[in-house]
Amino acid sequence: MHLTLSAAAHWLSAASEPQGGIAGWAAGLVETFGGPGAGVAIALENVFPPLPSEVILPLTGFAASQGVLSIASALFWTTLGSVVGAVVLYGVGAVFGRERMHAWWAKLPLVKASDLVRTEAWFARHGTKAVLLGRMVPVFRSLISVPAGVERMPLPVFVALTTAGSLVWNTVLVMAGYLLGDQWDVVGAYVGVVSKVVLGLAVVALAFYVTMRVRGRRREKP
Repeated sequence: MHLTLSAAAHWLSAASEPQGGIAGWAAGLVETFGGPGAGVAIALENVFPPLPSEVILPLTGFAASQGVLSIASALFWTTLGSVVGAVVLYGVGAVFGRERMHAWWAKLPLVKASDLVRTEAWFARHGTKAVLLGRMVPVFRSLISVPAGVERMPLPVFVALTTAGSLVWNTVLVMAGYLLGDQWDVVGAYVGVVSKVVLGLAVVALAFYVTMRVRGRRREKP
């Protein structure tokens, strides 16, 4: 027997104690607006990556387990929110454009124009896979939309790939929250570890790149 909307939302807050912070904010949106509230939360998470989907999505799944909304509604609205947020970032990249990107790149130290050209060539070959798989990688799931806009990937293709990748990511986290019940916050702990690993690898790669550039410039000096 499902709880009423207000009772389920009240129990949701009491059982998992998302009284403040991002969890409390997301719980408030879901309590007030149901599926559309979860969609708004995820759209904002895409535009502002510091908002963690690993909190919002499992919490939405837990709400679904208590009858606040259906699983179908949770997946539909969170995926729609993901696509809307991604399209906003795609638009930012498209407005910024290749010319501005090259002008900005030319002002950066330790980089060459050829590096950007190679990156663009790589994206031209592998952009579809990058957008699809990138939607399932913490941190980069939001950022991948910007280069897609800069390179003007056809919008219907971008939307289709973003929808597919987001649906997979959202389904995993929403269902995890649904199945874990009031232990939904465990999901955030595990995904948080993955996020830190991804960031760590990115920092290591950047440090390696900078080191090789510095050494290369030293060798070029007479």
